Amino acid sequence: MASNYDVVIVGGGIGGLSLAAALAGKCTVALVEAEQSLAFHTSSRSARQLIPSYGPAVVQSLTIRTLEMLAARDAQAAEPILTPRGFMLVGDEETVRAEASGNMHAITHDEAVRLCPALKPESFTAAGLDNGSFGCNAPLLLEEHRRTAEAAGVDIITGAKVHSAQRLGSGWQVGAGTEGFQSGVVVNAAGAWADELAVISGVEKLGLQPYRRTAAIVNVENPLTPETPMVCAADDTFYFRAEGNQVLISPSETVPSGAEDAKPYAGDVATLISKLNAVTTLGIRSVDRAWTGLRTEAADGVPVVGFDAEAPGFFWLAGQGGYGFQTSSAIAELAAGLILGQIAADSPESRTAEQLAAVRWSIRR
Repeated sequence: MASNYDVVIVGGGIGGLSLAAALAGKCTVALVEAEQSLAFHTSSRSARQLIPSYGPAVVQSLTIRTLEMLAARDAQAAEPILTPRGFMLVGDEETVRAEASGNMHAITHDEAVRLCPALKPESFTAAGLDNGSFGCNAPLLLEEHRRTAEAAGVDIITGAKVHSAQRLGSGWQVGAGTEGFQSGVVVNAAGAWADELAVISGVEKLGLQPYRRTAAIVNVENPLTPETPMVCAADDTFYFRAEGNQVLISPSETVPSGAEDAKPYAGDVATLISKLNAVTTLGIRSVDRAWTGLRTEAADGVPVVGFDAEAPGFFWLAGQGGYGFQTSSAIAELAAGLILGQIAADSPESRTAEQLAAVRWSIRR
């Protein structure tokens, strides 16, 4: 016999978990995850940096709201989720100027070298700095969402891959693993598998594309100080930041992929190490560990959040790209309001109504 809920969320990454916490106690919710553990894929492979100047204007607005919400949480908590850590773009004048946006401002070459002495001065000519950027304790945030959800009665079921979903009467019937669910709303928070879930559900897919992004933790001769900003090449060829006495590095690639448990390609990390050792004095000696995550995006790069125009009760929560953590709290707030019928896209009471309307535009066919 199927269990009955108001909402079934498919996907246990940062998107699904944050929404489960936002809905907790306000309606009956089940969250189903295909893997045996939550946040197994992209959400466990984040760079853990929240950057207000990163992404389209809608994403920047959602990031600022997320930072507000997390800062309010931190003011009342013993262990913070946010840690101040600047974000610096480096490159040539034209590329930095083209990529700088939002809270980022131009800084002098000398100031950039002072902020990150590991950069070889001859390796760049211009820089921009976002001082409103923060490091994020992603595991703590994920665990807090899980605790909040479960404490308020949300049922979390792992190892339950959705194999069937159909609209029946005024609701949905979902089969996941050996379990059956009935609900008024199905939330598609399946990440790289979001279009696949749509097909299973008989819903037109939106053309969401997963992209590879590789990162590694490396041992270095000259560690960065905790105050060093995260450094990103304006031409998207690398980024790096401190990770204790080690350094997190990435080639910042955007390579199309199928939905899969992505693994690093042989040679990608070695090529990156060679490049970084040429433009910095880090002195990268060895690789501690490396991984690849998938950043799933719509064609316009804007997150897809809202009810499907043609499938009643089917709610999209997908396409967050590389902005999952930095937009998660704001998107969960907006999505919960839509699902609970408490926020209209044109509501003057909603301080983020304009951003919500822009985000939801991606779903209209």
